[in-house]
Amino acid sequence: MVAEVRRRWRGAVELTVTVDGAPTRALAYPELVGEPEPGDRVLLNVNAQLMGLGTGGYALVVALPDRLPPDPPGTGTDRAGGHVVKARYTPLQAIVRGVEEPTSPHHAAIAAADTLAGMPVVTADLHSALPAIVAGIHADHPQARIAYVMTDGGALPAWFSRTVDGLRDRLAGTVTVGQAFGGDLEAVTTHSGLLAARYALGADVAVVTQGPGNLGAGLPWAFSGVAVGEAVNAAAALGGRAVGALRISDADPRARHQGISHHSLTAYGRVALAPCDLPLPDGLAEPLAAKVEEQIADLSVRHRIVRVATDGLDAALRASPVPLSTMGRALDADHGYFLTAAAAGRHAVGLAVQEDDEQPAGQHRDQ
Repeated sequence: MVAEVRRRWRGAVELTVTVDGAPTRALAYPELVGEPEPGDRVLLNVNAQLMGLGTGGYALVVALPDRLPPDPPGTGTDRAGGHVVKARYTPLQAIVRGVEEPTSPHHAAIAAADTLAGMPVVTADLHSALPAIVAGIHADHPQARIAYVMTDGGALPAWFSRTVDGLRDRLAGTVTVGQAFGGDLEAVTTHSGLLAARYALGADVAVVTQGPGNLGAGLPWAFSGVAVGEAVNAAAALGGRAVGALRISDADPRARHQGISHHSLTAYGRVALAPCDLPLPDGLAEPLAAKVEEQIADLSVRHRIVRVATDGLDAALRASPVPLSTMGRALDADHGYFLTAAAAGRHAVGLAVQEDDEQPAGQHRDQ
């Protein structure tokens, strides 16, 4: 039973519900289940709480059984509203309109495009890197247009992310790809999502990460975030400039994540078959800096290691409109992680500016 409707953000509403008489935090997505109200009975999925999962910790509303939402317009009659199905063959599969569909206003631009024309694409394996990358981009170029391409390795609904909601004034828009949904635009693949970032949202820089949360089992290959290596390949296939935000830490208690995480070593060392830029921030504290220098040697065989000045980046990170947190650690507790992500953003926007400067007079790279 819904006891209280609490806060809400774009696409989601937080509730207090009673389960066997005990108050429980729950989350509903109104576009899927309708608008919950106090007194409503709710059907809940409580797996996350039973498993003690860290991300969110919510019971999820599956349905309001006494008051079902209205059918979407056009259901069963036509495909004008879109026919791309995401979270496919689950009870809550969502039907959306992809940018690739003929009824999309962006169809012509996406159909005509087969290159990113040098647009920088920053890849990171955790959603927590997104606000730090954005801070690094806007530290030097506050007017740069940033598109977020959200993959489906973590949360499928973009609505789950309070980070995306809090960055709405800093982002040109969000494109949800694969099985992910709920972005400003929907795309079938990371490839067409990147094209949408470039030609539908007019981005100067795209950032690719999975949604909040991740799936991992402690082994190098058993982590959803290694898919950033595939994002590097996608950017290269489309003529973009891939920039990898390395996952670097001296605060994670697990040895496999000390220095450069084994997930970054796998993603960029084994999965990414195309070369990319790997920015390293100047001024990493010791002994973290020495460990990173030792580990980076293997990645330098394929990728270009770029040293990035960090003046002004700490201030930019502290001015983030959303809290910075990774694995429960805030900025000062894991400074190297966030600084490295910001350095990737700074380097990427520098490539975008360089690309514009190299165009003939009077011609912008969007033309």
